[in-house]
Amino acid sequence: MLNLSQNGCSVWVTSSTELALVPTAVALGKFDGVHRGHRQVIQPILPAFKSEKLGDWESGRISKQLHLPPSPSIYSTVVTFNPHPQEFFTGQPRTLLTPLDEKVQQLRSLGVEQLVLLPFDKELCALTPEEFVEKILIEQLQAVQISVGQDFRFGSKRTGTAQDLQIIAAKHGVPVTIVPLESCSEEVFPEAPISSSLIRETLSSGDIQHANKLLGRPYSLIGTVVKGQQLGRTIGFPTANLQLPKDKFLPLQGVYAVRVFITDETLELDGNGYLGVMNIGNRPTVNGTQISVEVHLFDWFGDLYGKKLTVQLEKFLRPEQKFPNLEALKTQIQLDCHAAKAFFGC
Repeated sequence: MLNLSQNGCSVWVTSSTELALVPTAVALGKFDGVHRGHRQVIQPILPAFKSEKLGDWESGRISKQLHLPPSPSIYSTVVTFNPHPQEFFTGQPRTLLTPLDEKVQQLRSLGVEQLVLLPFDKELCALTPEEFVEKILIEQLQAVQISVGQDFRFGSKRTGTAQDLQIIAAKHGVPVTIVPLESCSEEVFPEAPISSSLIRETLSSGDIQHANKLLGRPYSLIGTVVKGQQLGRTIGFPTANLQLPKDKFLPLQGVYAVRVFITDETLELDGNGYLGVMNIGNRPTVNGTQISVEVHLFDWFGDLYGKKLTVQLEKFLRPEQKFPNLEALKTQIQLDCHAAKAFFGC
């Protein structure tokens, strides 16, 4: 699959190493969230970084050294796993901070040229660390440079460490960069390493502002506007009902101040977006039974049905609650809008 952006940049996405563009400079990991720590692991394999730091990376020289046919490029490649290893071992569906389309968009924004989704199955799990490096990285992906985080584990029963990878790859003349863990600078998590798990915990507590600092960007919900019960119209606050990917991780239920962008299939963000409030929850006031995501945009009067929205969460305003009647709900929504506008300074 080729995922194109508006400016012509693209990410080649494949789940088959046979279809991968080679030779490669590889960043290895799960990369759910593509957070600040992940970006440090990805940086060494990016074209701009290689050009600046590794001036002798000339594709003809490397092709000759590795006995490869001449190649016009060394493709900056993120290699990850599908499904998520935890989902494979537990048999339980796992929600993700960045489902596939969102992950591709984040990688494209960094300048990554290729995403390889290794099928995480019994065959892959059975590979020893040596077999994984030799069969997957060297033979199939023709890796000439590898980057991993210092806590990376691989191979059967996770027996291989980042240092083992460095030693095994060195036998094939392939350098491995081991990137130190990125630590939090916030007082809430002093010196804690940034991780997808920590971001999940922070989002689950409603601490969206610290989650955004750990991510290095606002946490976003991306989905298509579908028809709901249109209850908001009856109380003067029309909302866009957002249909999200089934595997998207949702933060604490409640009301958020948000910035909203109307996006196309590339998920490119244009302009400053629209301000608004969003509710995630079951809508207990009207006896709702399923979780819905509804967004009210300030000063918006157009038709959003069928549009794709990127909703950036900026501040958690309050938990979801049940009101005695619709009039009380309307009053609270007015207060929510005032609180969001005050936060945005408008």
